[in-house]
Amino acid sequence: MKIMLIGCGAVGLAVAAALYDAGAEVDLIARGATRESIAEKGIARRGIFPEVTIPAARVHVYDSPAATGRTGYDAILICAKTTANPAIAAQLTAAGPDLWAAGGCLILCQNGFQNERHFFACLERERIYTASFAIGFRRPEPHISEITVFSSPITIGSLFEGSLQRLGPLAETVERGGLPCKISATIGKTLWAKLLYNCALNPLSAVLRTDYGGLARSADAVFIMDRVIEEIFAVMQAAGYSTFWEDAAAYKEAFYGQILPLTHRHRSSTLQDIERRIPTEIDSLSGVIVRLGTEHGIATPYNAMLFRLIKAAESLYE
Repeated sequence: MKIMLIGCGAVGLAVAAALYDAGAEVDLIARGATRESIAEKGIARRGIFPEVTIPAARVHVYDSPAATGRTGYDAILICAKTTANPAIAAQLTAAGPDLWAAGGCLILCQNGFQNERHFFACLERERIYTASFAIGFRRPEPHISEITVFSSPITIGSLFEGSLQRLGPLAETVERGGLPCKISATIGKTLWAKLLYNCALNPLSAVLRTDYGGLARSADAVFIMDRVIEEIFAVMQAAGYSTFWEDAAAYKEAFYGQILPLTHRHRSSTLQDIERRIPTEIDSLSGVIVRLGTEHGIATPYNAMLFRLIKAAESLYE
């Protein structure tokens, strides 16, 4: 496969390592110190899956899609933070339709919900796919991704009735590279499951500066997470969406009994971003719940407060 991967944070590096290890032809897009580190040291994946090291001589890394000078990509993967989506979409639109091979697709490998709306000018909706990650990552060095926790395989699907057969070669390549990956016809339900998980855990763990296990040990934190989950179910149902649990009570039973314990040592990406003093993805997480709640007349005071607390923390960066 001929693949462009945009965004070489912890997620992007882990996926890139799998693609290179499986023999795909991959062009990476990264900036600044990250690009320089990759160009000098290559990329590496560490942690709970088989370790992979790709030497610098095998890695092709550029600072923009146009800089590759190439066209005809079978897939373009967006692994950058959601805050970069408008700029990335503008770059891809400017590059024109020849950037993709016939039948080529765009895969959004990001947290949050409704990220695809930024890319409608780039490609037909049925060629835009979404990947959901129930995997925890950290980046100890600019060229290294460490996988810290695993809950379920990477899940890829279409929100717009796109052909799932188109995803087969990519999913198989990622699997060969050592990352579990599957194709799903219910990716919308999966995205809402991930949104529930992220909104309950990410902002509160960042505010309290603790891992997910720390939240579970605090009765007050559990009270807040319960309210967050209940608000999200009310919003989701009012907006016409659904997930794998019928109601908030059923989800909370699974969340505290099965889902959270698998990732109790994980430190959220929101907390990691605040510690690095960089913009978080809170607009694509709690911000989505607050916006949909406003649109459908559903009160979301707990989600709104966590959203504002993270925004306040960002505004105080020096």
